[in-house]
Amino acid sequence: MISGFGWAALALLFGYLALFFWGSAMAAQAAGRPIWLFARATGRDRLAAIGFRAAFALAFFGPLFWLAVAGFHKVDLLWTEGRAVLLGLIGVFVAGLGAMVAFAAQMSMGSSWRVGVVGGETGDLVSSGLYRFSRNPTFVGQAALLAGVAMAVPSLPTVLAPVLFLWSASTQVRSEEAALRMAIGPDYDRYAASVPRWIGIKSKAVE
Repeated sequence: MISGFGWAALALLFGYLALFFWGSAMAAQAAGRPIWLFARATGRDRLAAIGFRAAFALAFFGPLFWLAVAGFHKVDLLWTEGRAVLLGLIGVFVAGLGAMVAFAAQMSMGSSWRVGVVGGETGDLVSSGLYRFSRNPTFVGQAALLAGVAMAVPSLPTVLAPVLFLWSASTQVRSEEAALRMAIGPDYDRYAASVPRWIGIKSKAVE
């Protein structure tokens, strides 16, 4: 059984993904070029691309599969049969907040938005809005969204999803930073020195 809060969290995840793809299509149109770079990734970046997809698939389809096949959720020690109401309420709040942050950050990127990283395919530096507090607010929001789903629908797939996502995000971010330093130079170095990689208060100290 999945609680009402669990269904709400899954609905938030589905809604966010729909907005994510719509926003990405708008960014591609504004940029006048493809912004989906996953297919061109190599090495660890290709593994990260697979990890992103797997994380969202686990978070959304995992609970549905567990619900449909009783044998799986009956041996899952994390499965609560929808009884963890307070945890579900907190999960919906965290998931909703994460979805809003992730989508707002994505839209503020405009034509600089990219899905994946390939050298020479970076957009202009965006340092306003949420990017004053985090160099990667979209990833922060997406991680919160997946963590919220894991709280609202506790299970092995949903708990694995944010863990896999964080590994993928950490891997891709390192490549993105190298590409941005090569493309933008000192301006990116100054930005990176004053804004945390994930979340925090702007300071003058280098991380």
